Amino acid sequence: MKNNLLPIAKEGWNYVIGSVVAFLVFTLFNFDFLEFFSFLAILFFLFVFRNPEREHLLYQEESVVAPVDGTVSSIEEILEDGYLGYRVVVEGSHLNVGLLRAPFNATIEDVTSKKGARLSGLSPLSEALNEQAELIFSDKKSLNKLKIIHTLKQSFAPINIDAIANQTMMQGARYGFMVNGTTTLCLPKNFRLNVSIGSELIASETLIGYFTSEPKK
Repeated sequence: MKNNLLPIAKEGWNYVIGSVVAFLVFTLFNFDFLEFFSFLAILFFLFVFRNPEREHLLYQEESVVAPVDGTVSSIEEILEDGYLGYRVVVEGSHLNVGLLRAPFNATIEDVTSKKGARLSGLSPLSEALNEQAELIFSDKKSLNKLKIIHTLKQSFAPINIDAIANQTMMQGARYGFMVNGTTTLCLPKNFRLNVSIGSELIASETLIGYFTSEPKK
């Protein structure tokens, strides 16, 4: 994702501009209720698509930081698609900053997207049917890998991934935007977690943990 130093993420400009135009039209025709509603919409979109700068903390090379804002809702051990390790689920909401950020200095091995529904996260079908984006990050020696799955919940905006396969990213760099979604981190066994259930995460600032050695086969 190209650096965007504006206070609003680029994904939000159409929503903000549309709300401003509606506000001006309703003001011109004295539609007081709609004018008030469109003004609230402007404030809502300015808040949801805010684009804050984040402090780049100096962690060691093997560190992994949070790719999203949210709350850790579950941590479990897994053995799935070669990922013998941990699954960490992070729940986001409309109140969180929606920017997605690279968890460590890495190359994106693969990016896949799936269009789908936008069911509530409480629905047992949401994980299978909702819109998703999946990325696999690997370090410069391709020894350590991390799979991230973004799943949309009830949202007015689609997931936007502004990254491609074989792209190299610095830790904390922006690679997309998601409003109100769940993020699943699939971590290898040689990973030392630094978070627990209930931890509040701030993208690019909260330390998730460290890769400790060459992954076990």
